[in-house]
Amino acid sequence: MLISSKRFILKALAMAAALSPNLYAEGETEKQVVAHYADIAHATFEDALQTAKKLDKSIANLLASPSEKTLAQAKTAWKAARVPYQQSEVFRFGNAIVDDWEGQLNAWPLDEGLIDYVDDASYEAELGNVGSNANIIANTELDLGGNRLDIKSLSPELLASLNELGGSEANVATGYHAIEFLLWGQDLNGHNPGAGQRPYTDYVVGEQCSNGNCERRREYLSAISKLLMDDLSYMVAQWAPAKDENYRQKLLALSSKQGLTRMLFGMGSLALGELAGERLKVSLEANSAEDEHDCFSDNTHYSHFYNGLGIRNIYVGEYRRVDGELLRGPSIQSLLENKDKKLAAKVLQSLDNSQSKLQALVDSAERKENPEAFDQLIAEGNEKGAQMINASINALVEETRNIELAAKALGIDNLNPDTADHEF
Repeated sequence: MLISSKRFILKALAMAAALSPNLYAEGETEKQVVAHYADIAHATFEDALQTAKKLDKSIANLLASPSEKTLAQAKTAWKAARVPYQQSEVFRFGNAIVDDWEGQLNAWPLDEGLIDYVDDASYEAELGNVGSNANIIANTELDLGGNRLDIKSLSPELLASLNELGGSEANVATGYHAIEFLLWGQDLNGHNPGAGQRPYTDYVVGEQCSNGNCERRREYLSAISKLLMDDLSYMVAQWAPAKDENYRQKLLALSSKQGLTRMLFGMGSLALGELAGERLKVSLEANSAEDEHDCFSDNTHYSHFYNGLGIRNIYVGEYRRVDGELLRGPSIQSLLENKDKKLAAKVLQSLDNSQSKLQALVDSAERKENPEAFDQLIAEGNEKGAQMINASINALVEETRNIELAAKALGIDNLNPDTADHEF
């Protein structure tokens, strides 16, 4: 799936819905729908792993031969790796094994001073975070309230153990956003155009090393890239068919109604509490670039778009793999069509409306003339930006209402999607 083809994706989705008959509607069962949900999860995490391997290879190339070119290639690989991963987040909610695991890969926002050097004049750390200026890369020991931790060797296991150091969720040492920070560096532009501008010389060994500790920085980046692949390999195995005692088997052993409940709860919770709430509403109300999801790379618009697409994938029972293959099978949509065709169409329309509003954020950031990325749209006084983001929030709220109606029509009362304590 090409990162530059979002408008094409929306058109292709609309054409598929209008022209393709539902091949699975006749005699389709809830059990088949839940099984196909597991198939989509496996394929999505498998794609996330494959793109993470390509990212790791690009990082290895950067470290072997640091240059503007190899750094740019690593950044491109990071953005490509986000495409399947962001679609996988719909599996977090309702599946505790995914939600408990996710923090090591995708926790944000993070206090980047935990990891590396920062610009003291602009750096805003979480209040009271004892690890906010630990600078693991510049030090071989950490002072934890009088106890000294040896961090000479930056192994994946050690770095994973430093997540939430001192009890602070802002202490994020591993995952996509730690890699993002080590590739881009801080975004010092505030609400002005531009992403982070880390120099490639931060990875040069010898006299050309910039900002010091280049060998440690190289070791750190390589370690968390390897950890990312290990973590994704674990989750691929949890959803793999023909494996005994993995999560997939436990899910399929539940009643089909319980499985459907997890599917619909995941869709509604990602749409409402997480995407509309934590990722859109919080950053807009705070006018804070620190609260945007991909804040170092200014890739946030794509992350939001693919979160929304992940929700739609589950409803229609489709997932477009990174190699272009369309995985298609029994769906909630076809179950609902057998109960209430008008409601089924209404749910699909609301999902497509949300994607259209999220597409507008992509278009704003990617247009050739006067582009505005997400951190510019949330700036205080940007009324047009606020309107665009509020339109996305409102569409996601309406989408969630329709997901709840769908659940009720399928015999699931009191779905109660997670609001993350937001009021809409």
